[in-house]
Amino acid sequence: MKPPSAATRRHLPTSPFKPPPPAPPVEVFTLNDQVSHDRYGLGRVIGVEDEAVLVDFGARQERITTPYAKLIKL
Repeated sequence: MKPPSAATRRHLPTSPFKPPPPAPPVEVFTLNDQVSHDRYGLGRVIGVEDEAVLVDFGARQERITTPYAKLIKL
């Protein structure tokens, strides 16, 4: 049996512990934004979708989905 994750638990008002911090907002990318990725390096956004961005890294194009944990806007 799998134990429940902490993300699905709700904070009780009578709890002596602090509530979990809110999730950071998802970064918004636009066309031609320069970005850096931990694995692929420097690139440029060439497509924006609802849940992903398409980035051209020179030798390859990658579709990166949300959350963009390893993608940084420059």
